[in-house]
Amino acid sequence: MTPSPEPAPLRRHLYVLLILVAGCMALGRILNAELVYEPSLYRKAGEPPSAGRPWPPDRPEPMPTFSSNDRSRWATVRALVDNGTYVIGHRDPSKATAKNKYGDDGIVFEDGWQTVDKVMNPETRDFYSSKPPLLPTLMAGEYWLLKHAFGWSITTHRWAVVRTIVLTFNWLPWLLYLWLLSRLVERFGATDWGRLYVFATGCFGTLMTPFLISISNHTVATCSALLALYFAAQIFLSESPRAWWFALAGFFAAFTATDELPAASFTAALGLLMLWRFPRQTLLFFAPAAAVPVAAFLLTNHLAISDWKPAYSKFGTDWYQYEGSHWGKDPDPVKPGIDFARLKEDRLTYAFHVLVGHHGLFSLTPIFLLAVIGMLWGIARLWAGLAGLTLVLTVIVVGFYLIKSDNYGGWTAGPRWLMWLTPFWLLAMLPVVDRLGKSRGGRALAYLLLAVSVMSMSYPAWNPWRHPWIYRFMDENGWIPY
Repeated sequence: MTPSPEPAPLRRHLYVLLILVAGCMALGRILNAELVYEPSLYRKAGEPPSAGRPWPPDRPEPMPTFSSNDRSRWATVRALVDNGTYVIGHRDPSKATAKNKYGDDGIVFEDGWQTVDKVMNPETRDFYSSKPPLLPTLMAGEYWLLKHAFGWSITTHRWAVVRTIVLTFNWLPWLLYLWLLSRLVERFGATDWGRLYVFATGCFGTLMTPFLISISNHTVATCSALLALYFAAQIFLSESPRAWWFALAGFFAAFTATDELPAASFTAALGLLMLWRFPRQTLLFFAPAAAVPVAAFLLTNHLAISDWKPAYSKFGTDWYQYEGSHWGKDPDPVKPGIDFARLKEDRLTYAFHVLVGHHGLFSLTPIFLLAVIGMLWGIARLWAGLAGLTLVLTVIVVGFYLIKSDNYGGWTAGPRWLMWLTPFWLLAMLPVVDRLGKSRGGRALAYLLLAVSVMSMSYPAWNPWRHPWIYRFMDENGWIPY
């Protein structure tokens, strides 16, 4: 790759300044987790704990977690390290009582650990997280180190353990994400204003912002996708690409797919491009490195549930439809809840809300309208490689969820399933933003789109596992049928 010139001193300092501000804002929210935890679940209304006041002894202390989604993973982490198993609960009908109708016992039934994101093996009556076990297994590795090095237990040192792991798996990768994004923006951008605008969007205007305080596969996948994209760019723009670039591009592309199943389209597309352009290096370095996270995904899944297919592939079977399951219950016919939105709307209405409605990609983050223009515009220009790849991935992934999903991701701040495409969209925006920056009207439009996006992503800052402001507004006005 022909070395690109170093950023102008002022631009370089502004990149650092934006990373510092964004990083410290996220750090403060992570460290302040107990204040953003939803109080209604574990304490009486109007009784938030104050500094120095002991927790009421008659109530369980809340976990610094935010929803069924992340508690499902934390339950697996605890089970692996403390119990040496992926089992997070067990059903024994012989132990059923008036208070415990099904005889359920274990981590996932303790106060602060409950989650609807669990499955039950119908043969053993063991409960497992419905989330793929690779990420929780990696988290458990760090918890094991914390427990043996410092004596921290996730049940007695919950704040220290959870915060440390969130910092390791979310915050530190995000700082790396922003640094690499600045390098890509610098390499592909053409104007000062366009580069800084796109980078500021990456810092404050995407779903990464609210989700940084909570463990999820989406933040990890987004960082992984950017890493793969960064090393792929290094390869395609270099006259003599290095072998380890191929290995890292393959590893992170495949790791993205282990966190987001539709990202397998990215792994396959990138692998084919590499094979066409660099067949020898692809076979020797890219493919073997890509096989590592795939093998780890399959192995941990088999260790967990004795099946190569992930637990969520069993949706609709006895694994999900056991007695008492959230997913097997008969929903309220009047207000069934968002998990049963399919009962109240047709597919066209669903697509509308995914794109421009209450959980809409373009209504919550209208900044990405510029990415769509960039994809279409770039195909006919020198931007064709990245624009074409981004357009194909966007059509595949958005189409997949429009057809296969039916609950908007549940209680969530936005279209979280699409989050891993964020770095692709940010880079696709660059030529459009560079063009808008040349006129006052263009800049005004861009500022308006960014303002709405930043506001939307700041609204759920206390908890990403809550509905967006558009949904709340519509619900309060009686426009949501579920």
